[in-house]
Amino acid sequence: MKNLYPLYIDLKDRKCLIIGGGKVAERKIEQLLDYNCSIKVVSLGVEDKIKSWAHQGLIQLFQREFQLSDLKEVFLVFVATDNEQVNAELSKMCRERGILVNAVDDPPHCDFYVPSILKRNSLVLAISTGGKSPAFARRLRQELEEIITPAYGEFVDILGEQRELIKERIEDIAVRKQIFEELVYSDVLDLLKAGEKEKAREKVTQCMSYWLE
Repeated sequence: MKNLYPLYIDLKDRKCLIIGGGKVAERKIEQLLDYNCSIKVVSLGVEDKIKSWAHQGLIQLFQREFQLSDLKEVFLVFVATDNEQVNAELSKMCRERGILVNAVDDPPHCDFYVPSILKRNSLVLAISTGGKSPAFARRLRQELEEIITPAYGEFVDILGEQRELIKERIEDIAVRKQIFEELVYSDVLDLLKAGEKEKAREKVTQCMSYWLE
């Protein structure tokens, strides 16, 4: 049994390779488009949506067989084929070169698994079953969507704004921590959840004015 270490990775300007051009590859590409990475797709057959992204300049598309040179300077590889033998061969090539690889729906040939993601602005919740049941991970995400509303993302953005101000104005680390705690456990989130955005901002202003006077 694998013991997985969860990480959030900054993919900005990193090179990601997708081997395959079907619906599975399409889903992986669509996810990656949100993360400002360089996306290269290699496949003989390609879905129309993937072709459209290539025409828009959002990805690089090579409609041909995979070549070993495709792995040059690549950070992540997604193998989106339905051939287990091909998955195994490509995974072996990646591992020999120290490249992280994910063979979609083929756990034995994965170095990492893509979790089911719930995103609310800067707040991101990732749910993984270690590749054992992506369907159950999706179910949990759907249930959490009802609980973790967009208000939570708004709250995180407000906290981020105040964090920068506090770090700039308050030198004492213990005081900073106290302010952070008060903001987190205040009723600002409850106000946002109730749709009272102006009152939430007023509450934050009151709290901050007390400490920054």
